[in-house]
Amino acid sequence: MRYTARDQSEYEGYAHGPQHRRPGDHRHPSHDHRRLPQVYALWEQINGFALRSVDDSAAGIARFLERNPATSVVAETAAGLIVGSILAGHDGRQGAFYHVCVAASYRKHGIGRRMVRTALATLHAEGISKVTLVAFSSNEVGNAFWERIGWTRRPDYNSYEFRLNEENIIRFVKGE
Repeated sequence: MRYTARDQSEYEGYAHGPQHRRPGDHRHPSHDHRRLPQVYALWEQINGFALRSVDDSAAGIARFLERNPATSVVAETAAGLIVGSILAGHDGRQGAFYHVCVAASYRKHGIGRRMVRTALATLHAEGISKVTLVAFSSNEVGNAFWERIGWTRRPDYNSYEFRLNEENIIRFVKGE
């Protein structure tokens, strides 16, 4: 399995296994907006996946990738089918993962774990030392994954949000 960034040799130290593409190889979007329709198609398959009308629009995702050009990851098959994604970014202080998913038929093969390692390596290379994410309480598969790979659930604080754009409505996907 090869982990790649914009410059494929950039994270050579994190590479494992043969240097050819196999199912689940990881590629950073690298501002390749032509791939967004494939990523959206994946998101629309994931049951319970939360999409916001403004933040997750094509313009919203493009804005996120412009601010975080080398930190997000996709997993794709040798045929170019995108089967996993992580939108990863940071504010200079801490990193955040959004929209972490693997297509149901590709789960339990280490793809999610390898995508996480790749995204963490890119954030670490940018000087980030802490990464957070949101996993909905009802997301049993996702919560089990994060606990299994050693992430810590924080019971000691509450999470709040304030919506600045009332048109930014959340929609949960009914897929799989």
